[in-house]
Amino acid sequence: MIRVWAREFGFSQIGVTGVDLSSSEAGLSAWLAAGFHGGMGYMEQHGLKRARPAELIPGTVSVITVRMDYLSAAAPADWQTMELQRFHRRDEGTVSIYARGRDYHKVLRHLLQLLAERMLAEWGPFKYRVFTDSAPVLEVELAARSGQGWRGKHTLMLNREAGSMFFLGEIYVDLPLMPTEPLAGHCGNCQACIDICPTSAIVAPYQLDARRCISYLTIEHAGSIPLELRTLMGNRIYGCDDCQLVCPWNKFAQRSALPDFDERSGLTGSQLVTLLGWTEEEFMRHTEGSPIRRIGHERWLRNIAVALGNALRAGASEQMRDALACRVSHASALVREHVLWALAV
Repeated sequence: MIRVWAREFGFSQIGVTGVDLSSSEAGLSAWLAAGFHGGMGYMEQHGLKRARPAELIPGTVSVITVRMDYLSAAAPADWQTMELQRFHRRDEGTVSIYARGRDYHKVLRHLLQLLAERMLAEWGPFKYRVFTDSAPVLEVELAARSGQGWRGKHTLMLNREAGSMFFLGEIYVDLPLMPTEPLAGHCGNCQACIDICPTSAIVAPYQLDARRCISYLTIEHAGSIPLELRTLMGNRIYGCDDCQLVCPWNKFAQRSALPDFDERSGLTGSQLVTLLGWTEEEFMRHTEGSPIRRIGHERWLRNIAVALGNALRAGASEQMRDALACRVSHASALVREHVLWALAV
């Protein structure tokens, strides 16, 4: 019955797993010890609690996992090819597909709460807590163990019927639920995701060095972007989809039934010059309800300055140089640094 309720709230798949993730602790410890988490101190702060659901939320016995597809309903059949072509239009900014609609944290958290309340109404009282890309939760590991799919070589979750274009969410409960069976992996000898990564952030199959990942650099990283990585970022100003765009399994990506993930105007295909010109007030207005707002105006300008610098290096227009010149005296030292780098062609 819970699967029927999940479908009613827009979830594409649901699974259940137990709380014993002890076999994943060594890998998590090694990843942290290598420094692959970069400046994401929260990854290290909670230590192995991330792999111990019953310590994170005492009393947890089972974890319910959900999948929610986010590819826009309007995406054409050749969406992967179209998205790859965006990287050749140097004068435009490229935003990761998942971030072009409403902030998924808000959407999933709300729907997970509604699902939990439906369960309470039908089953009676129990303790629970919902998560979606929040708190120290090993989302992909839990999803894999509950049969949502398998971990791809890019470290994302893959599903035979849906590729990787989906969000994950969890409900920790103190109920002993019947677990769903995990699935075998189906990446085989393919390493398209490894080969295409612009910054070689996938250092080995199933190992990601976040410090080199463009998604990390444009979103999580608060400081200066390393010089050796700037020219590799191209026109990617928020996130990076390259590893997903070339994945063969994403030909099966499912369109979202929710309008929340439809693309907003002004965030896709916009000129870098226009985006650099946004005041902080305009940035806040254009990104209201969007996950992009979380990086703030300063990092937004930093990212766009790098993209403009790459465009200038490719022989773009003087209009871009003029736009950058207008930001040379910006109040932020971070913005000024990246603007001056962009102009030093």
